[in-house]
Amino acid sequence: MRDLTQGPITKTIIAMAAPVAAGMIFQTLYLLVDLYFVAALGDAAVAGVGAAGTLMFMVMAITQILGVSTVALMSQSVGRKDQSGANLVFNQSMMLSVGLGVLTLVVGLLSADTYMAQIAADMATREQGAIFLRWFIPGMALQFALMAMASALRATGIVKPGMLVQMITVVLNTILAPILIAGWGPGPALGVMGAGLASSISVTVGIVILLYYFIKQEKYVKFDKAQFKPDMAVWKRMLDIGLPAGGEMLLLFVYFAVIYLVIQDFGAAAQAGFSIGGRIMQSIFMPTMAIAFAIGPIVGQNFGAGRFDRVREACKMGILLNAAVMLVVTVLVQINPQLLMRGFTEEATVLEVGGDFLSIISLNFVAQGVVFSCSGIFQGLGNTRPALLSSAIRLLIFIPVAFLMSHRTGFELHELWYVSMLSVVIQAVVSYLLVQREIRLKSHTVPAAVAA
Repeated sequence: MRDLTQGPITKTIIAMAAPVAAGMIFQTLYLLVDLYFVAALGDAAVAGVGAAGTLMFMVMAITQILGVSTVALMSQSVGRKDQSGANLVFNQSMMLSVGLGVLTLVVGLLSADTYMAQIAADMATREQGAIFLRWFIPGMALQFALMAMASALRATGIVKPGMLVQMITVVLNTILAPILIAGWGPGPALGVMGAGLASSISVTVGIVILLYYFIKQEKYVKFDKAQFKPDMAVWKRMLDIGLPAGGEMLLLFVYFAVIYLVIQDFGAAAQAGFSIGGRIMQSIFMPTMAIAFAIGPIVGQNFGAGRFDRVREACKMGILLNAAVMLVVTVLVQINPQLLMRGFTEEATVLEVGGDFLSIISLNFVAQGVVFSCSGIFQGLGNTRPALLSSAIRLLIFIPVAFLMSHRTGFELHELWYVSMLSVVIQAVVSYLLVQREIRLKSHTVPAAVAA
């Protein structure tokens, strides 16, 4: 366990974020390597995997319920020096992860074809996406346990084991991708099936490593059979915190699904361009997400300890650091957005769509950094409803305008990217104002114990 209520705030944020960022760099490499080999399979494969990958946001929405609530409740317990309360949350989180993983596996496998039929631009894209999903879903189901364990460690101020596991799984995935997708060496060329299988195998290895760590190394929290049964008081508090955060991620799924629906008529090449551009964007967001992940436990522990001076400082520095990082990234992307695309495709239409997307959408990167920071702050304070509200406002702006524009004669894709960009800027303003309000309200309250 690491005490985050002491020491310089900025240094603590960087110290927490650096290992997470290192792990995310490896994650970025995996995303790009995976994309490279899938892109070699053609537009239908890229569009299919990209469209299917939007389902990951729905699963992530549910994992967020576990991850966010675990970090919030455990970090506050740590701040109060309540080890038993922290351990109870951990075991309840693990129990829920098993049930949700099984549910995801069953529902996902049964609905893969139906989902792809709704958003794919053509039959080839539909088939490729469905094949990928059937082999990718087992890995998504295991994400629940992985999230529960990683969040528990992060709540106690420990980030290096999670980073190392992430690096190992990413390296493994990077090795398996060319073998299983393209048939390098002794491996069979399985195409998009290989992409899904490589991910599932890698996550399985990550689960095994983290389980070993908790059983053999972790001392602050541990598996306890007596606590491995439903505790409705804890569940209620986890859902109160986690559901809005899950809803926030679910809205992100809706956002991507809407885009795929709107650009259907532009064909598989357009969906492929957006898929590649979107994957690059996700990779770019890794550093700012690392900072956001660091803010949550720092705010949570200091809130639990009643150190509101440090809560305010952590919020301020977290937002400033993320804004600065994303400003640099924005400038780099603006120099030559198509250059980022050329590592994955040379097809003119795909390059044009992806390049335009990155060029326009990068104008909201600073705002997106503010949004990520605010989400981390809300998680640490134990109230994620404001983050859900700001995300809902964004979609209430984006979706109606997107559908109206798509039915207008002469509609062009770059118009959609401008609307998306502006909606994020508005979301950032709303998120910042809600953070200031939440801090004022929380400064007059005392954090509650985990168990009723």
